[in-house]
Amino acid sequence: MSYNALCPLETDWKLFRKNLPIWQENYMAQLNREYQGILAQKKSPSAIFWELEKRIRRDKTMTGVIGDGMSRSNMSRQVFELLHEGVITLEDLSEFSEEFQETVKWVMNY
Repeated sequence: MSYNALCPLETDWKLFRKNLPIWQENYMAQLNREYQGILAQKKSPSAIFWELEKRIRRDKTMTGVIGDGMSRSNMSRQVFELLHEGVITLEDLSEFSEEFQETVKWVMNY
């Protein structure tokens, strides 16, 4: 494998910076729908509150939510985390370079 995952191509980096906010907004919309499901449960208000609080505490640490620390050197790691968290799919990477896509597929299959 000739692609250096720690130093993505400039075109891949620009594409990542462009797409990350969109991916995060879509993911947060999904989370909000899940939170609405928690709020609609037939449980006591306090049980719902604490379940929702626990869930939000966990979710706010996910790569699909946080935008801090975005750098070219950690782009590949963030992509793997986004894939693992279900924020994106391999299909979302179809515009990225062939080398980057191959590297991601290779790592995901490893």
